[in-house]
Amino acid sequence: MLKGRTVLAGTAITGAAVLAAAGCSSGGGGDGGGDAPAAKVAITPANGSRDVAPDQPVVVKSDQGRLGAVTVADPKGRRAEGRLAADGRSWRTSWGLRPATTYTVTAQVAADGGKPVTSSSTFTTLTPAQRLESGMSPLEGEKVGVGMPIQLLLGKPVTTKQGRQAVERALEVRMSEPVEGAWYWISDKEVDFRPRDYWPVGQKVQVVARLTGVRAGEGLWGVKDRTLNFTVGPRHVTRIDAGKYEATVTDGGRTVRTMKVSLGKPGDDSYSGVMIAQEKQAAMVMDSSTTGNPGEYRTPTKWNVRMTYSGTFIHSAPWSTGSQGSANVSHGCVNASPADARWFYEFTNRGDVIEVTGTTRKLRFGNGPTPWAKSWQDWVKGSALGAPVKGVPLR
Repeated sequence: MLKGRTVLAGTAITGAAVLAAAGCSSGGGGDGGGDAPAAKVAITPANGSRDVAPDQPVVVKSDQGRLGAVTVADPKGRRAEGRLAADGRSWRTSWGLRPATTYTVTAQVAADGGKPVTSSSTFTTLTPAQRLESGMSPLEGEKVGVGMPIQLLLGKPVTTKQGRQAVERALEVRMSEPVEGAWYWISDKEVDFRPRDYWPVGQKVQVVARLTGVRAGEGLWGVKDRTLNFTVGPRHVTRIDAGKYEATVTDGGRTVRTMKVSLGKPGDDSYSGVMIAQEKQAAMVMDSSTTGNPGEYRTPTKWNVRMTYSGTFIHSAPWSTGSQGSANVSHGCVNASPADARWFYEFTNRGDVIEVTGTTRKLRFGNGPTPWAKSWQDWVKGSALGAPVKGVPLR
């Protein structure tokens, strides 16, 4: 806190604490009777306030002269962001404050022809009944495919429109090549962002989630900001035709490999739709008990690329090479030869696009990150704010 002699003025301006401090003046002569009056600084919340709502802005106003340095800091020295008005006579915080935290406000003003003033105030924000924790995907620093959405995962459900709007307003997507996108509430605990079309190749993306001090519901407050950085890799799109038993893999529109495959047999049909590569595992055990059919199969597999939450993978299947390219015989996965499966595993990034056609079963929205299962118009309708957003230029 800046040191100085501070006194509480005898009147208040619109309920705020009004603080004035006498400063030293240079020059000499006379008894000072001709000096201009010291500036008065009003700070909201008022000095000594407790249980302040974290989304209440801190506002500092000067009755004369431009404000100089203004800081709003907690005991650890963490400062709240703020902005000075064009006339220089008012300042306010830009984002929410940390719950259950004591803040000290200090402000300097050089009055118009008057004495320099340093003012201070202290207040404490409320302790939340519930804390809104969060996580994000992709991973920090990850290189992803052009179809990868941004996923914000919340520790508590956000059920009201007002709460969801508050969360969305706190989210900013910065891009090296700004494009249009939108947020969509997948559930009460997940909101995803996708661009209107696939990400541009080489895009650098930074997601800033200023959730601290966001009122997400009754007694539910955000307690921590998050920042995520990732990059977009090559435009990998794989098209799998169940009728032709064939997968065509492209890189930037150029076909780089054609693979014979076998999809789900009748009754175990694979999903048709636009999916993404969700994760990769070099080795795992496919167990029918995870799909509600215990005892039907339990098979070790290699070079697995997941396509759905429900357990659809592209993987090596040496036992079905005789059918690959001519018949669909799997339990719903996409079978490939060991050589093709390994190549595809090593080629693929999370977020690469996989389009399947020619089956009788349609991909269900939400069966994994499935942002491309909806039209752009329907995706925008899933935003609590009801509108797309333009990416902010990456700083």
